[in-house]
Amino acid sequence: MKNNLCIITNESVSQNEGKYNCDNIDMKSIPESLETYNFDISMIARQSKFKRTKEISLKKIKIFNNIFSYIFGLIKTFKKIDNKYLIISITPYTFLAVIFLKLFRKESFVYLRSDGYKEYKSILGFYGPIIYHFMFVIVAKFSMLIACRKHLLRGKSGKIVYPSQLNEKWFIGYNQKLNNLNTLLYVGRIRVEKGIFSLINILEKSKLNLTIVSPEKKGRIFNNSNNISIINFENNKDEIIKLYDNYRIFILPSFTEAHPQVLDEALARNIPVIIFNEISHVVRDRKGVFISERNIKSLQETVDYINKNYENIQNKIKLNILPTKKQFIEDLKNIILTKQNENKN
Repeated sequence: MKNNLCIITNESVSQNEGKYNCDNIDMKSIPESLETYNFDISMIARQSKFKRTKEISLKKIKIFNNIFSYIFGLIKTFKKIDNKYLIISITPYTFLAVIFLKLFRKESFVYLRSDGYKEYKSILGFYGPIIYHFMFVIVAKFSMLIACRKHLLRGKSGKIVYPSQLNEKWFIGYNQKLNNLNTLLYVGRIRVEKGIFSLINILEKSKLNLTIVSPEKKGRIFNNSNNISIINFENNKDEIIKLYDNYRIFILPSFTEAHPQVLDEALARNIPVIIFNEISHVVRDRKGVFISERNIKSLQETVDYINKNYENIQNKIKLNILPTKKQFIEDLKNIILTKQNENKN
């Protein structure tokens, strides 16, 4: 007998000819992977006005264009008495979902992928952390927390997982990356909190080039930057691996990160990574990650050092033990099923 699990997200999902698409790889990977572990998966998401890039191969997806229809759609799922609910991140939409789940005595899990306090501050300024704290305290009281870093729990009880998209293909057939000495690679969303706009400003009038690989079509933003190129990427993992292999150095300019999966992807392809001081905590025991100050002088010095010591750095990177997608999904599954069995007993 399958376990019913409804995934609730604030992500925007588009619909076209009966197919559903999103931009965030987690919102495709997590439900599809859990479905292979004897879960009957359904999803509630926000409706996107634009076509998204990654097709979600689920049959039960409902998307809504406002908060009222979103909550009404959630309430309709209560007909299944044994439904469990996995909420991805804390946002105003998912916060209200947690409230209604509590009111109707439904079991919920909230997966924290990043530091909401820092993200809300980067977007809303002074009031951002206050707003997030209000939501976090209530959510922590009403739901079981699952986080990719212990500090995201802020002293509350919860479980830790290590998100990853890495399978065996990521660890074979390394490219030597002899070209592109002064070209940096960034893979991710074009968002303020991701630090990409800050990086563009740093690179202005420098000799460093940047390639941005993103599912979002926002190339027009950087039309005046001769050293910036954007690749709108919509393809599968095999092709993203080939794309990584065309570059020597990966950069992650984020202001806030908890467990950045792209960092592990770069290391899996034996590529050194540069980050800035704000997310120095993500280094942990990883080899091949270099911390730069957020200015062109420090960044250029870091690039030069990596290029001069490239072979030695690659040899150290090979010693890393990186998390895998299989282990991540199994941990997530076990948390949900263990809690369910505890309730039955």
